[in-house]
Amino acid sequence: MKTFNNTVMLSVVAAFAAGCGIAHAQSAWKPERNIEVVVGSTPGTGTDRTARLIQKIWQEQKVMTTPITVVNKPGGGGAVSWAYLGPKAGDGHFLLVTSYNLVTNHITGRSTVNYTDFTPISLLISEYIGFAVRADSPYKTMADLAKALKDDPGAVTVGTSSSAGGANHIAIGLLAKAAGADVKKLKVVIYNGGGEAQAATLGGHVAVWVNSASSLAVPYAAGLIRPLAIAAPQRLPGALANLPTAREAGLNVVADNWRLVIAPKGLSAPQIAYWDNAFKTLTQSKEWNDDLAAAQMSNSYRNSVDTTRYIAEEYGDIKGILTELGLVKPPQK
Repeated sequence: MKTFNNTVMLSVVAAFAAGCGIAHAQSAWKPERNIEVVVGSTPGTGTDRTARLIQKIWQEQKVMTTPITVVNKPGGGGAVSWAYLGPKAGDGHFLLVTSYNLVTNHITGRSTVNYTDFTPISLLISEYIGFAVRADSPYKTMADLAKALKDDPGAVTVGTSSSAGGANHIAIGLLAKAAGADVKKLKVVIYNGGGEAQAATLGGHVAVWVNSASSLAVPYAAGLIRPLAIAAPQRLPGALANLPTAREAGLNVVADNWRLVIAPKGLSAPQIAYWDNAFKTLTQSKEWNDDLAAAQMSNSYRNSVDTTRYIAEEYGDIKGILTELGLVKPPQK
């Protein structure tokens, strides 16, 4: 009788396992039509370049049997692209490459849209931010700049782009705070783009230029500027490898303009699992990592669950420094 029961039990377990396998197979999802990789900016911008690299690698590696197109929806600092994605709830055929402003625009009141209105899919890239001065600046080291900020933050004019409360603005706020300066007394000039901020630095209109490490690389190679430090967890590889981190200079500052992929709200678990696998494979590829290294960017891949957790933590940290900068406002209705 005992042998009979064991045999029956084994048969039941085998049947259950087979059933689970069928159920799993039935629950798997994959794209059935064209995939749109949406970008909230014009062709040639950083997020557009990221989207087109994703498209290129997926097409070359034949990851999907369906077409992949990049769709530009510029306007409103990302607002047009977020509005485009909004009505497509539950549709896994739409992805949007976006950045820091998804969070900062909500905190500063520029937008009612928040990351919680979408399905976070993957954090992809960290573009760490650097602090630079003109080549003949009296600030020779990060310690010199930190002391000047602490002594009189209003006397050190900082140039950055491209919006108040953006990643670059937050970076100088974090630096001032780490230096013991009064963050609210910072004198920051916001330019429309990195080129304008660089020109203002070279022309002596501002003392410090804050921008992504990738933006600093070319004028640094030409001897026009002196980068004092990069706000990265460790030194960057390649052309900027000789530059210290802010932490090496005794200032606990890590600041980056991350890029992530979001999808419409309400994606199913199988849809999320599909994109988790697709982006994990993408970010492990040699072509992806070679491109990031050449652009002075870092691979920060996280899956959907970890990305959601990371953004939630970032939201709290960003709101804290923006509060000190006096830039937190209720979202506009």
